Amino acid sequence: MDLTGRKALVTGGSGDIGAAISIALAKLGAEVIVHTFQNLKAAKHVVEKIEKLGQNAKILQANLLNREDTFRMSDEIISMGSPDILVNNAGTPIKRVPWQDLDEEILDQVFALNYRAPLYLTQKLTPGMIERGKGVIINILSGAAHNCGTETVFAYGSAKSALMTLTRGLARSLAPKGIRVLSVSPGTVDTNIQRNLTSQELLEQLVKGIPIGRIGRPEEIGDIVGFMATDKASFIVGETIEVNGGVLMI
Repeated sequence: MDLTGRKALVTGGSGDIGAAISIALAKLGAEVIVHTFQNLKAAKHVVEKIEKLGQNAKILQANLLNREDTFRMSDEIISMGSPDILVNNAGTPIKRVPWQDLDEEILDQVFALNYRAPLYLTQKLTPGMIERGKGVIINILSGAAHNCGTETVFAYGSAKSALMTLTRGLARSLAPKGIRVLSVSPGTVDTNIQRNLTSQELLEQLVKGIPIGRIGRPEEIGDIVGFMATDKASFIVGETIEVNGGVLMI
């Protein structure tokens, strides 16, 4: 399990799961580009942790809701050398909206962040991987991709389900070129986003449905992503790895 000499981009790298992923990759030897939109303070904290591990890290800012800004960041990354690993982690429900009230604005935002941005980044960053004949793309999904979650996150669940389908299609297309595409699907995890969007009452209901009896920790997602990025997982292609405490068993 060694990523020495490889460069990774982690979108949403300043958030709880993104930070855990970034640090897990760095522990395995990767140089990490930590993407953030507005939380520069948190991103700097992640970089400091990575540098204490003796690895290089860099922060890039971009609004992934915006196609032009996503492409601008991609071009900046390519100018520094195309990454070997792309982790499309950035993604949230944006806000809880009952499905009856979903409109064009919220749908555009949810799909821009959770589906279009991973697609655009893959379009821009895979040519370098193809040229080298090797690369890994890991899309971070959600349990909502399977069950669409509660009635206030149907758009998010739909976008993540679309990303899961895209993952399989890209895997089939890129595997012959040496690029593995797969996804990791967290269940309910202890993050700031979860705490901000989920009431204590709803969280308690969710925990009751988790066989292991608790919600997950960001590090439990980060470690899985780190493993999937290494050559130890070299025969895993197009798969979705479920990390949810037993809520969904396939």
